[in-house]
Amino acid sequence: MANKTDTIGSLAKGLSVIEAFRAEQPRMSISDVSAATGLDRATARRCLLTLHELGYADYDGKFFTLTARVLRLGMGALAAMPLAQMVQPWLDQLSERIGQSTSVSILDGTEIVYLARAAQRRVMSIGLMPGSRLPAHCTSMGRVLLAALPPDEARAIVEASDLTPRTPFSLTDPAEIMARIEAARRDGYAVIDQEVELGLRSIAVPLYSVHGRVMAALNTGVAAVQTDAGDLAAMYLEPLLKVQEGLRRVLR
Repeated sequence: MANKTDTIGSLAKGLSVIEAFRAEQPRMSISDVSAATGLDRATARRCLLTLHELGYADYDGKFFTLTARVLRLGMGALAAMPLAQMVQPWLDQLSERIGQSTSVSILDGTEIVYLARAAQRRVMSIGLMPGSRLPAHCTSMGRVLLAALPPDEARAIVEASDLTPRTPFSLTDPAEIMARIEAARRDGYAVIDQEVELGLRSIAVPLYSVHGRVMAALNTGVAAVQTDAGDLAAMYLEPLLKVQEGLRRVLR
């Protein structure tokens, strides 16, 4: 681990400012960023104006928004990750076969991060792409990734999560969420019924390495047109498991 004298505090502060911008809050004032990061207003202001000067943020005199230039910071790294490169052809073929969008993500703290995606039709109001983040506790991929952890560790992540309901179907009781995670561990897959966004259902399975370690999660998200969310397993579990088995032979 690096000594504090080997780290650059201003860089850390700038990165925390970038991370403060989310899909649900793309426009932020200096006060907003200060509150989200814990930085004082003067530091938040300097960081934001620096990002603006370098072309990473737009500024209208009150609100800042990130520009597409920020994607340079993450897209190259994501694209260069062997896992993302390996799964993309499988995602493309699976998406064509089932006629639905498919995604692969990993767990990062209380969130999942999308590594790769093959889009068919848009069923969410927000656009998802590599680098997008969603809460782990209320997503199908998040639940199978949490299921791969020791129960105490998974519970600690759930309890540290923001459990504010996103829809009337969202679960907010940690015990109930943990029960769904335990079901995912038992069943080998997780189904979500409109917990992230109304009208969206999804089903996910874990992706294993050749050594049996959970590396990531694979899912498909569909419009909630089925009579019951349980129908997703009958419709999509088999093709998801075929991709799981195929990738198990190549992921390390």
